[in-house]
Amino acid sequence: MNDAQHPVIRDPHAPANMVGSASEPDPLAALGPVRGAATGSIAAHSTADDFNHDFDAALDRGLAKLDPLTVRPRISSRVLCAVFGVLMIAGAFGIWWLCVHTENGQSYDEIVWKQLPDNLPGWASGVMGAVAQSWLVITVSCVLGAMGIITALIRRRWWLAGQLVVFAAVCLAATQLKGLLPRPFIIQTESPVTNSAPSGHTMLAAAAAVVLIIAVPRAARALAAVVGGMWTVLVGVSVMVGQWHRTSDVLMSILLVAGLALIVLVFTRKSGMDDPGSRVSSVSVQIVGSVLITGGILLMAYSAYVIWQVLPGLNVIASWAVQGATASAVVGIIGITALAFGILLALRHITAAPLSRLGLIGAPPAPPMQDVPQSGRGARNA
Repeated sequence: MNDAQHPVIRDPHAPANMVGSASEPDPLAALGPVRGAATGSIAAHSTADDFNHDFDAALDRGLAKLDPLTVRPRISSRVLCAVFGVLMIAGAFGIWWLCVHTENGQSYDEIVWKQLPDNLPGWASGVMGAVAQSWLVITVSCVLGAMGIITALIRRRWWLAGQLVVFAAVCLAATQLKGLLPRPFIIQTESPVTNSAPSGHTMLAAAAAVVLIIAVPRAARALAAVVGGMWTVLVGVSVMVGQWHRTSDVLMSILLVAGLALIVLVFTRKSGMDDPGSRVSSVSVQIVGSVLITGGILLMAYSAYVIWQVLPGLNVIASWAVQGATASAVVGIIGITALAFGILLALRHITAAPLSRLGLIGAPPAPPMQDVPQSGRGARNA
């Protein structure tokens, strides 16, 4: 035999898109190169954990190229978090300044501190007295916070768990402001000067509620906001009924925690976001968030109106101003808590579930096709 009897046909063009061919495209090529797979020697000396870490990093880089919203929220959402966070922190210090550095403010705090325990209904006094136990506040708050951290760990959201730990540490450090913020002598008061703003127990309760809201998945966010807001209000009012703190101490604590939480949401990454493909708008978040924000604004407006009405009687601690001052304090705490938690709930959802082409379930909606005329259809078939 010779080559003439059995000629070998050599195609100058390499086969394309053939199974096992050298030119077969890599389906992960669009996601970027995987570091560690370039040479066999590097892969041989790398452990399985290193490979998985490199693969995840390459996957994130590839997803970021295909759709940045899979690994990071929208810039507008992060800007909103930063703006509202700064506004709440500024509001916290604004309330503190008005109630500490003005005569009317100190008079208002003093009236509520002295008269609130005697001006609550019997059932409310019993509930507040039961909640105003230091060990109970600490225990329940720590349980709520631990539930949030454990939820993040179970969901393998490592960056999110780190964010929550940093947030808790910053809130703990913020409680030390009470030793740094001055409380000048303007009027003679009976309330203790040393135990001033912010309220440590209120900050603990609010911070634990915030951790739970940020850590839980989408289906439980609205419920966590309602439960956390109610617990924060109970603790805030109870420390006033127990004469541990003044109204300004509680209000400053709630706004400070909410503001710090929104600043933390600015640094949300893939670990703190819903998985692509499961991101949908939440009816519960929309309803609960709208009710909290709207109700909070209305309650705050009512509280401000009542304070304006009793303002002439604050300097002389008039008896007719007592009921209005105590009512406005409780209503104000409920209103500010509702507004802060409503904004936090809404911004948490838009940072965790930004809707995009890869984030929607199924294909995005398309406009309906127009009917083709019969003449045109026949011409096309021909």
